[in-house]
Amino acid sequence: MSKRVYNFSAGPAVLPEKVLQQAADDMLNYQGCGMSVMELSHRSSTYQKIIDDAEAGLRKLMDIPANYKVLFLQGGASMQFAMIPMNFGINKKADYINSGEWSGKAIKEAKKLGMDVNVVASSDASTFSFFPEVDVSKVRKDADYLHITSNNTIYGTKCMEAPKVSIPLIADMSSNIMSEKFDVKDYAMIYAGAQKNIGPAGVVIVIIREDMIGKVSGLPTMLDYKTHVDSGSMFNTPPTYGIYIAKLVFDHMLSLGGVAYYEELNKKKAAIIYDAIDNSKLFKAHVKPGKDRSLMNIPFFTDKPELNDKFLKEASAEGLVTLKGHRSVGGMRASVYNAMPIEGCQKLADFIKKFDQANS
Repeated sequence: MSKRVYNFSAGPAVLPEKVLQQAADDMLNYQGCGMSVMELSHRSSTYQKIIDDAEAGLRKLMDIPANYKVLFLQGGASMQFAMIPMNFGINKKADYINSGEWSGKAIKEAKKLGMDVNVVASSDASTFSFFPEVDVSKVRKDADYLHITSNNTIYGTKCMEAPKVSIPLIADMSSNIMSEKFDVKDYAMIYAGAQKNIGPAGVVIVIIREDMIGKVSGLPTMLDYKTHVDSGSMFNTPPTYGIYIAKLVFDHMLSLGGVAYYEELNKKKAAIIYDAIDNSKLFKAHVKPGKDRSLMNIPFFTDKPELNDKFLKEASAEGLVTLKGHRSVGGMRASVYNAMPIEGCQKLADFIKKFDQANS
């Protein structure tokens, strides 16, 4: 097998090698059952144990209280943009913090469904180069919920300090779930697409407080959270293999010390890359130094498009791949999720320094 590269993709993203090896070992014959996990009936006791163990692992990692339900769904985080206003829109009022493209899409979907949307704070005017300060006095007391996106995958900002509000707080944590410690109890609901810090594309995790379930009746069956709570994520065939990989990732994380271990590691990894960018002559980070900088997604660029292209080409030749920035921003972006080894971050930082010296 050819040597593995360092994959800085924003998603689908790098997975732990030990997890991939375990999946390879189990591929043809999972624990002696004579078939692959991909071939198992989701109604079998063998598969039920997989999904039960996956939930137990996630609960332990995130210290999820007993009065929260854990769901393994499909449709990605984007499906939640519609399901949230549909399930919680009693007063047809929703407050949002606009911190980037994905929060913007969530806002657009809520409006499409007839919600009276109040954008409490936005950094749109500054190209989302910081996480907007939230004045909680602007949050409506009769709004059905306040929605935030805790990490900006495209622009590289984050907010892991939950606004203290009296209405239900809902967070899209797709790109930084389990990367830092936070208190689940601060949120009425958390959701995250799996393809960044959890597993392969195709699974979305929903963590929802029990009192949020069944608020609205008459919804399409598959778009009602109560349907999936009542059926234990088994109303229809779930993405069985993706949940199995997520279970392996959770097991791997727990074996290393859980979220606390990864938070410390992620701070070191991000600092290595930010330091190389900040101390260079050619490169600039999209987000200025400070608390708003994401630990997961680091957009950076030079002032010359041709230099950006040269950097990407030469980096790829060095085994540093998928560094091209999002099409709406350009430049480069290093996504350094939990599974990115610190050696990959160091190699990228060393290459940034080398390129800077050779092209300044």
